[in-house]
Amino acid sequence: MREFDYDLDYKSLDLRAQPELYRVGRGEQGVLLVEPYKSEILPHWRFATPDIARESSEVIYQMFLDYLADDDFVGADMARKFIQMGYTRARRYANHKGGKKYKGAVPDDKKGQSGAHGREELPRQEEDPVKAASARIFKAKWDECRENEDYLRMKKEHRERYKDVE
Repeated sequence: MREFDYDLDYKSLDLRAQPELYRVGRGEQGVLLVEPYKSEILPHWRFATPDIARESSEVIYQMFLDYLADDDFVGADMARKFIQMGYTRARRYANHKGGKKYKGAVPDDKKGQSGAHGREELPRQEEDPVKAASARIFKAKWDECRENEDYLRMKKEHRERYKDVE
């Protein structure tokens, strides 16, 4: 698997017009970088309560299906990443009041990338049942994305089509 390329100038790229530049990477890599999808999906991404998470996950899942119907794998994968991020962020807030998982700030050269980056992980607190419920809602939608046969086919085709593009 080719890693997500953090060196591209995402502020000036339209990956709908240049899908050959898109790399799936791992997990949520690039979720807040890849345009125009970030701007299309981010306004709908919320997880504060189960009701908000349900509405958000359903809207974003419908976007996922619409991107698939439009034969837009990059859009579908970005919608999947936002749904996955709904799960992971809600879980983080369920485990860490205020959502702070690591001690200290993200190093300047690692902003926009996920991970500890050498920082100490803060201890978990008593689970917040509201955020845990929000996480379960997003997890169910994330599972639907990962099991979608059209998505799986398009992901394989995208990787094959662009495996030699540098």
